[in-house]
Amino acid sequence: MEIVHVYSKLRSEFGRQCLFSDRPAELLLDLPPDPSLTLSFIQKSPRDQAVQACWETSEHQVNTERFETTSCGINHMEGGWPKDINPAEMEQTIRVRKKVEKDESFINSVLQLGSVMEHCIRQNNAVDIYQECFEDEEVVEEIQEPPSAKTVNIFRDPNEIKRTVTSLSWQPDGGRKLAVAYSCLEFQKSSKDISLDSYIWDIENPNRPEMMLKPTSPLVCLDYNPKDSHTLVGGSYNGQIAFWDTRKGNQPVEFSSLEHSHRDPVYKIIWLQSKTGTDAFSASTDGQVLWWDVRKLAEPTECLVLDPSREGNLDQALGATSLEFEPTMPTKFMVGTEQGLVISCNRKAKTPAEKIVCTYDSHHGPIYALQRNPFFPKNFLTVGDWTARIWSEDIKESSIMCTKYQMSYLTDACWSPVRPSVFFTVKMDGVLDVWDILFKQSDPTLSLKVCDNSLYSLSVQDNGRLVACGSQLGEATLLEICSGLSNLQKNEKSLLAAMFERESKREKILEARQREVRLKERSRSEQSREEEAGREEGEEDPKQLIARAESDFYSLVEAEVKRREKKDEVMKVRRKKKSFSFGSFNSVLTAFWSFIFQEKDICEEKDVKDEEQRGTSE
Repeated sequence: MEIVHVYSKLRSEFGRQCLFSDRPAELLLDLPPDPSLTLSFIQKSPRDQAVQACWETSEHQVNTERFETTSCGINHMEGGWPKDINPAEMEQTIRVRKKVEKDESFINSVLQLGSVMEHCIRQNNAVDIYQECFEDEEVVEEIQEPPSAKTVNIFRDPNEIKRTVTSLSWQPDGGRKLAVAYSCLEFQKSSKDISLDSYIWDIENPNRPEMMLKPTSPLVCLDYNPKDSHTLVGGSYNGQIAFWDTRKGNQPVEFSSLEHSHRDPVYKIIWLQSKTGTDAFSASTDGQVLWWDVRKLAEPTECLVLDPSREGNLDQALGATSLEFEPTMPTKFMVGTEQGLVISCNRKAKTPAEKIVCTYDSHHGPIYALQRNPFFPKNFLTVGDWTARIWSEDIKESSIMCTKYQMSYLTDACWSPVRPSVFFTVKMDGVLDVWDILFKQSDPTLSLKVCDNSLYSLSVQDNGRLVACGSQLGEATLLEICSGLSNLQKNEKSLLAAMFERESKREKILEARQREVRLKERSRSEQSREEEAGREEGEEDPKQLIARAESDFYSLVEAEVKRREKKDEVMKVRRKKKSFSFGSFNSVLTAFWSFIFQEKDICEEKDVKDEEQRGTSE
């Protein structure tokens, strides 16, 4: 911190003005040496001393008291509609408009304001305040800066015993406030002196929270109402649901009873898209998803047991650790479980068994984050164990994209609300990773060491510029992302849609190939089972088997005796034939050799005659 003070002086205090002019040199004094004075001199050894010809100055730093400000605002509803009227509903607005037009005071007020309105309209027609003065100039493309992020503020837990930041929620109107839920989730680490409070912070004032929330049990999750910036709903460690209206103080306006609440901590609660804007639903590790109306939290309006066998058995239910709801798909929602399964559900199904549509086997451990892409709702992001995965609703066997296994455990993740290809992840080594899958799939685009402690929660502002990270020791760090990662790029949506489609086709081809292999293996196993079944059907009782073995043994003995008798008879016959055949063989052999010698004599006589004929001819 640099503090500078400027000293100023009036011109009249400077003294008389100096006037310089040229003149020749003149001798004012000539003092010759006096030899008589040498006796009074004292001889000293020479000594060197340095002198600095400047003023000595000192610098001091002073920390002044902070000037605290308070901001007050007015909540203006669109068109001045009543609080219970939704401006987006055409029927409600028409009904209110007809009722107001019948009132006599409405006609008088219109006549009074008509002249003022006419004057403003004429002004707007005379001067176009939206005129483009430099339409012909070419837009200079911005130079792509390297990915970066900087720390804006750090909001620390004001209590002595630090607690983990388990949830973060941005105020919907402008995002100037941040709601932070604090809780200790470590097994048997909670103490009696630990605080139960959670806080709402102004992002420009990290010294003191703007408001304190006082629940009956530590808050594990917290969420602002997207339709009303003054209302919040939170899930507690003991399973209760609490509702706050900041205009009515820091005490909850409504909270659920223990008998009809969750049995385990509520890890996620989300507001639903409804006409009244008072509906929410929550998930817990007790295996239940409960729907609530915050105007009456005495008991839930609906319940779903996360039993994958679709029998509704709570003992077989899977514990929920994350929850996802997209307002554009009001009947569908997704639940991430402790066992690594993602369960896709349909709320409007007729029976509880039909509400569980399908499951995705995604991770080796609990799923800590689950969120649909805001631009492509069919694709969703999951985080668990050491990876982050991107899925398609149509492919249930495997994810279409996956990050490498990281060295540290991933604890939370979310998509950027501005850029469809960017998502954020936090890890237990205190690192925030920013991924741009269009730029690089194998490694994060930006890795930032936020703190030395583990990071457990993450939330991005609606404009995509500010990111809040919650740590294990109660620090909520606010970071500002560079414009390259927070502004929509050219053709980004079309490029990402093509990438998702290409990866989905690839996974479908691989899935079809695996299905063929499985069918072949199944057919082989069925054949082996049929053979085994045939063998089992051919089996008889032990007594029958013994009797059959005895009969087979005696039949074999009889056959062996007969075979030996026949063999003896054959050997006798062969001996007789052998003596007869030996004599005949000798006679045949002598006849053969006599024939050979006769032929040899004939050939020799013929050769002699041929030679005699040749001699006579010569």
